[in-house]
Amino acid sequence: MAGKKTSRPVLSGLVVLALVGTSGYLTVELRKQEDKGVPEITNVGVLNGSDRAGTKDRDTGAESWSRLENPARSVLRGSDGQVKAVFTDGARTATLTGPARTFAEPSSTSSKVSTTDWVRLMPEPWKKGAYRQKWFKDWYAQYQAGQEDDLLAIAFQYVAGAKDKKDERGVVYAGDANFGPLDSSGAEGGDLRLEQSDFYDYLGVPYPFRDGVTGQPETARARSIDCSGFIRMVFGYRARYPLMSSDASGDGLPRTANGMARSDRGADILPLTGISPKDRPTGIDQLQPGDLVFFKLDTRTAQRLDHVGMVLGYDTEGHLLFVSSREEVNGPTIGDVGGVSRLDGNGYYAKTLRSAKRL
Repeated sequence: MAGKKTSRPVLSGLVVLALVGTSGYLTVELRKQEDKGVPEITNVGVLNGSDRAGTKDRDTGAESWSRLENPARSVLRGSDGQVKAVFTDGARTATLTGPARTFAEPSSTSSKVSTTDWVRLMPEPWKKGAYRQKWFKDWYAQYQAGQEDDLLAIAFQYVAGAKDKKDERGVVYAGDANFGPLDSSGAEGGDLRLEQSDFYDYLGVPYPFRDGVTGQPETARARSIDCSGFIRMVFGYRARYPLMSSDASGDGLPRTANGMARSDRGADILPLTGISPKDRPTGIDQLQPGDLVFFKLDTRTAQRLDHVGMVLGYDTEGHLLFVSSREEVNGPTIGDVGGVSRLDGNGYYAKTLRSAKRL
């Protein structure tokens, strides 16, 4: 990890506000693509399973479905033509349009992300025509207007100043998280904070994986999650995406950033072509909130990608931001310490971005 600042910022005054009249990222981006000539292949009807273009559903109004490419996805629009949801082939994450919110971390950055996008996990990967299936109809009926915590809200429950949340057992499952304990080895060129803190270290309780391995928390790593541990906490422990005990065993989300990037799970939005500077993706227009982004930061890690974060959305200045757990600020952040959290431009993280995946 670049940078060696180890102090955690003071209470941030974290804000998650509803803003009236904020435009949705998805509507804007999809309109841009259509203006550029991205083909709308077909209008395939509505939630009742009709394939007739323009068919109206008595239960859902004049909702209509269309298909877009790069990546292949299905788009649901309301009677006013505005985007209501986007579902990507091969991915379980779906982006729904809902009430506007603002995510801010004032102790670390002046950037704020105002968005009407709500990112949720479906029970199955999306396939073209899946809107006809019962599992999807049931899922969509539950979440189309729901305001319970989504992946974006869950991620922000671990930044500086986030309040503790406890389950019925008294286990703290959310709240201000560290990156990891201090490195006492004193190795020259080493990190000042240790990696390898997984979600069960934060929780302080053993976690039985499906392959029979039980993750055993270390006391020194309590309330700590490294970059991949943070993603596993948000998508896995909290949203119930299947988790692997390692990069090699099981069927689910691997343990490390490198394992996640090279996994066949989800849809590759920015395919990994290599890890050298020349392999930086040429465009990020396809990215949307909830996507995982992967970086090559450390020259000591040879051919491995060594950092992962989650796209949050565009800030009020038009920059695409991501959230990740970092050594420099000792925990999850969208802050500017050690490099601004922008994926566009030529900043530290923008230049080290190598691939992106939609789970």
